[in-house]
Amino acid sequence: MKKILLIPALLFVFILNGQEVIDAASIEKIKEEGLNNSQVEKIAFELIDKAGPRLSNSKGYERAVTYAINQLSEWGLENATKEAWGEFGRGWEVNKSYVAMTKPYYMPFIAVPKAWTESTEGAISGKVLFVEINSEEDFDKYRGKLKGAIVAFKPRGDQSPNFKADARRYSEDDLGEMEEPRAARSTYTPDQIAAFRKRREFSGKLNTFLTEEGVAVIIKGVNGRHGTLFTSSPRGYLKDTPKGATELEMAPEHANLMARLVENGVEVEMEAEVKTTFDTEDLQGYNVVAEIPGSDKKLKSEVVMLGGHLDSWHGATGATDNGAGVIVMMEAVRILKAVGLKPKRTIRIALWGGEEQGIFGSRNYVKNHFGDAETMSLKSEQKKISAYYNIDNGTGRIRGIYLQGNEEVGPIFKNWFSSFDDIMENTTITARNTGGTDHLGFDAIGIPGFQFIQDPVEYWSRTHHTNMDTYERLVIDDLKQIATIVAGFVYNTAMRDEMLPREVIEIKE
Repeated sequence: MKKILLIPALLFVFILNGQEVIDAASIEKIKEEGLNNSQVEKIAFELIDKAGPRLSNSKGYERAVTYAINQLSEWGLENATKEAWGEFGRGWEVNKSYVAMTKPYYMPFIAVPKAWTESTEGAISGKVLFVEINSEEDFDKYRGKLKGAIVAFKPRGDQSPNFKADARRYSEDDLGEMEEPRAARSTYTPDQIAAFRKRREFSGKLNTFLTEEGVAVIIKGVNGRHGTLFTSSPRGYLKDTPKGATELEMAPEHANLMARLVENGVEVEMEAEVKTTFDTEDLQGYNVVAEIPGSDKKLKSEVVMLGGHLDSWHGATGATDNGAGVIVMMEAVRILKAVGLKPKRTIRIALWGGEEQGIFGSRNYVKNHFGDAETMSLKSEQKKISAYYNIDNGTGRIRGIYLQGNEEVGPIFKNWFSSFDDIMENTTITARNTGGTDHLGFDAIGIPGFQFIQDPVEYWSRTHHTNMDTYERLVIDDLKQIATIVAGFVYNTAMRDEMLPREVIEIKE
């Protein structure tokens, strides 16, 4: 195994304010364990290849939960358990999925059953009918004409050759731009939000129309390139969801092939079979939690948290979204246990469920334990959480951190990052917010919650919510770097005399 040379450090490094101390000897132990004795590949195999796709409430998710609990316990963490956060909905499994064009010639196609879709009525075959339905007014054109039909929709977007690299690292200019203040603005304008809601409402009406018309299967060309397709989901996990039509999301190249043939007067036929099963026995959603108990008599009741979401989509094995985040967070606590450190505060790892459907696992955990973000009615435990650290932007190495507007922690993090100068480049600390993942629930009620800045690698071009999010997309050396830095940040947070500074929020006790 390749050894990485670590630069010796002084036993303690005093920070400029004269009050804080970095235990440099412990940080060097963390780096030695994380970089030279890493177990990220072993964790990745168990979580990704062996557990498989981890759609919320699926058997794959349950396999991952069982593995995580057993592994965390084996490493010596305490109170490792599966904790219910509230009702989620139905479990769902794909038992069989097959689709191919049979006329004018045979060709197997790349397609993924849409999450929580129904089974077909056995194997089906027939002529492919492309439809163009953009509003409710278009329903009349097809009413009474679709029973038993294989209905197809052309993909949107651009599928032409791409002259940009799929994978990329942030440049110095990219990182420098992140440090600049961003003008206060909503992510979406009111008109954009209204348009999105209108499209979502119409999508539901369209599915209802096609179901009532009795279509055999819906083939939907989706965004993507080169055999990669981006998958998504209806709200079919809810326990009272009515039965809908079977829907397959197809690689755009194959949907476009059929469309061009039809548009040029060539009849297209295909065959397909989808078998899925639903599980309504347990509708609860679950997180995994485990702890390294604090060693200080006064501070052990205070907690430092780290986590990432355990669930994934089902088109692949969820390696970068968010297997990578779970791998490195599990590795971070393993490192801390392996080197025998005794943190003053309790360290708690949480692996979240239901993130892909609405950040449900973490938001409900926060609500159950710390406080309600809607009413700002907080529980006493809210005052005991020093920080929450999150990873959920793929396999790329850490390049800095988003402060979520909590600028007072900036100088602290700058000093902590200095301990990792040998494995980091162009460290960026930005006051900006970043969204879309599990730190948001903590930040919403005044708990310092942070997402690290990571190199995008192929996250947005190839892996995020796609059928290509597999083990091969992981950059193992990047994961080692992430886990090592996270372990250092968590340990430093647990050892401070005081909890991390907080932003002032209006609260109701």
